[in-house]
Amino acid sequence: MSERLNILSLAAAAAALLLLALPAPAQKIVCWKDKSGKVIGCGDRVPPEYQQNESKTLDSRGITRQTTVSAEEAARLKEEERKKAALKAEEDRRIAEQRRQDTALVNTYTSTKEIDDRRERELQQVDLQIQSLRTQLKSAADAHTAQKTRYASFEKRGKVPDNVKEDLGNAAAEEERVKARIADREKDKEKIAANYAQQKARFIELKGGPAAAPAATRPAATK
Repeated sequence: MSERLNILSLAAAAAALLLLALPAPAQKIVCWKDKSGKVIGCGDRVPPEYQQNESKTLDSRGITRQTTVSAEEAARLKEEERKKAALKAEEDRRIAEQRRQDTALVNTYTSTKEIDDRRERELQQVDLQIQSLRTQLKSAADAHTAQKTRYASFEKRGKVPDNVKEDLGNAAAEEERVKARIADREKDKEKIAANYAQQKARFIELKGGPAAAPAATRPAATK
């Protein structure tokens, strides 16, 4: 009987030793970094003061199972994604607008001649405005000259009245105002020519035709 008990005791002891020899269940290890990216500690959890920093979770064999970026990096990645989305949205809008313009272009014109004719009509309208403004400019320049003569006359007498000074200033300002309007209309002509040149080139491209020859230089409006 005692021998049997000894055998049972030995078996129990062996089982206990075997259980101790078995590998422990795998446990995770978390390593955290400082803001420079240097690992400064490892444990079973990230300390509260480092939870905003980058960390890595490793298994018992030291293999990385998960990486958590820092709050700063997460914010940077989020902003980067936002910018990419904004750029894509802008590009989508640009493409949609180009399609709209292309559709309007081919629905408005049937030939490049129609584009040229419309351009010339618009330029002629601006030329008429410029001619009218040049007539106004001559009147303004004459009025300015008259006021300068009047001013000089009073100046020779030794005193120029305030109203004479004011009239001269107004005449000078009016002449400059008309000159500026003429300059604006000249710029309008350049914009019109450039706009129709783009439309014509795009129309030819959409129709699959040959590239258009440069438009002949249009004579300036008669001064």
